[in-house]
This record gives sequence, structure tokens and C-alpha cells, in this order.
Amino acid sequence: MKKLALLAFAMLLFNCQGNSQDKAKKAKVYKVTKTKEQWKKELSQKAYYVLREAGTERPHTSTLNQNYKEGTYVCAGCQTPLFKSDHKFDSGTGWPSFDREIKGNVAYSTDYKIGHARTEEHCATCGGHLGHIFNDGPRNTTGKRHCINGAALEFIPKKDE
Repeated sequence: MKKLALLAFAMLLFNCQGNSQDKAKKAKVYKVTKTKEQWKKELSQKAYYVLREAGTERPHTSTLNQNYKEGTYVCAGCQTPLFKSDHKFDSGTGWPSFDREIKGNVAYSTDYKIGHARTEEHCATCGGHLGHIFNDGPRNTTGKRHCINGAALEFIPKKDE
């Protein structure tokens, strides 16, 4: 019996892994990096909360939700182009929604903050939190809904040529 208990203890000991080293290995280094103080100085309080603390703005509070002008939505932290107005749609959720991103400019991770897995979106240049992606978007296009915090974005209108 003692041997069995010892064997079980040894298996448990060797199967327990710390994840601090794994997290360190996975820590992404972004092209644009700043200190917490620099971000706080450059961003509005709401933009800092969303982009740097992975916060969520209240629905229907962003003026960009009802913006239907032609142009490009860029990261409020680093000006990286993220979404085009051609891909914006009214999802009825209260947040700006897009059926696709500008390829290569948005990064993804998994978020378990509400008890189940969600795909979280980040700016691929500075790592700022943007929102989440869901599979309930327009079926006639991609079927995706990029649900984005307006505080994470700035809008650059299309220039008339």
C-alpha cells in the first residue's frame, strides 16, 4: 500500500507543472511598446482602460457605433489600420462591429474572464485590447462579428480624390 501511495505521489509531483515559465515564453513583444506611464499620458482614461487593461466600454456609448462615413478605423494607441468602413455593419449590440479585419493587423488570443472561452482581439502592433470575435455576423459575407470597443479606435475619413 505504501508503494502505491508513493507511486501516486510521484506521478502527481511530476505531472504538476508551473505555468509561470510558459507564460514568460508566450509573452509577445510588440513593435510599439511603452511604459504604463507613457500609455496613461498619451491615452484618454477610457482608451487606457480598454486598450491597456482589457476593459469594456458600456454599449451604445461610442460615437463610432453609429458612424457610417467612408474611411478606416485605426488603433487609438498606435494608429495601425484595423478595420475598413466597407466591412462595418450594425449588429444591434451597441458596439462598432465589422465582418472582417485588415489582415495582419489584428492578433488573437483566448480569454476565459467570464467563465468560458472567447476569442479576444488585440492590435498586432501595440497589443492593445480591441474586443472579441463571434460567429454570429452576416451570413452573406464572413459570418464573423468583430465586436470592438469604440474607445480602442480612431476613425480616419476617406479623402476625396
